[in-house]
Amino acid sequence: MNLKHMLADLSHRFSDRTAISRQGRSLSYAELDEESNRVANALLKMGIEKGDRIALLLNNSLEFVVTYFGIVKTGAIACPFDPKYKIDELTALFADCEPRVLASERTVLEPLSPCLDRFKTIERVIDLSSELQGKFLTYREIVSSSPEIPVAVEPDDEDIAHIVYTAGPSLHPHGCALTHRSVQMESIISAEGFCMTADDNVLLFALPLHHSAGLVILLTTALSQGAKVVMLDGLSMPALTEAIEKDKITILIGVPFIFELLVREAQEAGIKHDLRSLRLCASGGSAVSIDLTERFKKLFGYTIAQFWGLSEATAHVTCQLLDGNDVPGSIGPPLTGWEVRAVDECGHELPPNREGELIVRGPIMKEYYRHPEATAEVIKDGWLYTGDIGRIDENMNVFITGRKKDMIIIKGQNIYSSDIETVLCRHPKVAEAAALSIPDELRGEIIGVAIVLKSGVEASEHEMKRFCIDHLANYKVPRQFFFVESLPGTEADKIDKEALRRHLSLPPVFLDTRTC
Repeated sequence: MNLKHMLADLSHRFSDRTAISRQGRSLSYAELDEESNRVANALLKMGIEKGDRIALLLNNSLEFVVTYFGIVKTGAIACPFDPKYKIDELTALFADCEPRVLASERTVLEPLSPCLDRFKTIERVIDLSSELQGKFLTYREIVSSSPEIPVAVEPDDEDIAHIVYTAGPSLHPHGCALTHRSVQMESIISAEGFCMTADDNVLLFALPLHHSAGLVILLTTALSQGAKVVMLDGLSMPALTEAIEKDKITILIGVPFIFELLVREAQEAGIKHDLRSLRLCASGGSAVSIDLTERFKKLFGYTIAQFWGLSEATAHVTCQLLDGNDVPGSIGPPLTGWEVRAVDECGHELPPNREGELIVRGPIMKEYYRHPEATAEVIKDGWLYTGDIGRIDENMNVFITGRKKDMIIIKGQNIYSSDIETVLCRHPKVAEAAALSIPDELRGEIIGVAIVLKSGVEASEHEMKRFCIDHLANYKVPRQFFFVESLPGTEADKIDKEALRRHLSLPPVFLDTRTC
């Protein structure tokens, strides 16, 4: 089944039920289907064809959801991007996917407008906030002038529905191309893993829809069951607990950062709202420490179920048992429809409890979009090589013990060291740079960077930080800067980051065996 048929079926079965709400506005399943039909008809009138890419540079909103479904109904490909990206990052990403249309909003379009001419493939810009009338086509104009009848186009199950770019460095991007079939199948699998039904009210809080966690693990998973999705903006913990009480939220999915903030708020101000409607709290993105798990259960009475996945696998692959009887240290067994193995460097399967690279088979990505060589490196004989190191016990419980990739995870967000290093090496005073992960109690990790300056020049931490702020999304900006005379190397002519960590007296990166 493609996503067009999935939504049409849901519209028939749950016509008047609320599909999604935000700030007092809501759309029923029938309204979501009809309004996305209007967007699809408008796109076809613009000349959009199957396989065309449409960039979404948006924060979470009802318009995002409607536009996403409108795009996939035409057989075009949605390309959601982080609205925090700076011009250098967007230039690389747009060059990779070559979108014909950009859908964005005023807060992003106003500063971006002077640079739009450099994106030669973009023919039309849609303002989904409908606040820049006269300058761009607005969302309001689209939905008021287009019919709500279904479009005649029939996407194939193996057509690409969307491309997510969280799989690699944004300055050298590899986009995970996910098909209608893989998104639809993974939504059903995820729903089964969470025991989700039409009776659930699911909170979308601090998980961006431009990421697989927000778009698939939460949104399409909840919608596939006829559940209600409640969007909540910001990062206010009192607002979060108030929404749980007011909307009778049953499922809260987040990252460890959110659960840590909840614990701190409860310790400082107490719990002021009735949270008894909750039946499931689940976390992914990075490890939930044993200490946080214990403090959360003591204060709120709930266990945090951890899950593990990656964008190349569409969403998540394993999940701890929801009854709390999981094996300590494990991220749970594979979900229905998934197989997981640990293999050695030659790809041979290892016996139970032997550590190796984890590979998975199931509704994985179709490819790294337009990168066949990179695709061949990670997909072999139908198995996806995840780059995560771990082991599997006799009962198929999976344990994560390390990373193969040079990656830093902050609040569940994957950041590749090469992004920071590439930008800093463009500074006229910088000869070399090496980004490092530094353990942090609240965020899990923060970014540090060691810099070698060119001979005869001086620079300050403020100068380097300002340069990063101007060229990188804010969450990629290093928090600590170290100026060194040289970077230690390996025999393979790479930077020896472990030796560098020892030289800088940095603590080892805490990597819990339940990293997600």
